[in-house]
Amino acid sequence: MTTVIESELVRRAAAGDPAAVEALLVGVRPGLVRYCRARLGRVGGAYTTADDVAQEVCVAVLRALPRYREQGVPFAAFVYGIAAHKVADAQRSAVRDAAVTPTDTPVERPDAAPGPEQQAVASDLARRLSALLDRLPDVQREIVLLRVAVGLSAEEVGDVVGMSAAAVRMAQSRALARLRTLAGGSLDEVAA
Repeated sequence: MTTVIESELVRRAAAGDPAAVEALLVGVRPGLVRYCRARLGRVGGAYTTADDVAQEVCVAVLRALPRYREQGVPFAAFVYGIAAHKVADAQRSAVRDAAVTPTDTPVERPDAAPGPEQQAVASDLARRLSALLDRLPDVQREIVLLRVAVGLSAEEVGDVVGMSAAAVRMAQSRALARLRTLAGGSLDEVAA
């Protein structure tokens, strides 16, 4: 588009001539799209962002057109000045969006902590187990706690209580049998 024709088209478009507005946008849009694509690249794996920015530039040019005064600056400089600002906005937005990617946001998972009902059942079970353990002889209680609750080996428990590993296993077996008898199967119902 020659400078004289462009100046006349801009003047008519600024005055509200729909044909001039259309001709002006048809003339500048392909260059805007190329400019936006070159500046933005393939943001998000597609050119849609660049095309969207080019569209935003066209809308901004339409809004600013009535206030445009040539003042020795070509219309293209006016258009690409707006485009530069819109591209910068898009780049800032892309950085913001990249900072808050779906993978960075915490995934809401069900709470692994026991709920009130589970806490009540666990508390009741702990109370009942404690009462049953209190009915065992001291050494057997100590062996059960160290082997089952703490997870020590028979050898390690033997070192603690001064017994052989075989004696610890025998005492543990007797203690667990006594606990089953004392519980009368009620612990099996809770554990299931």
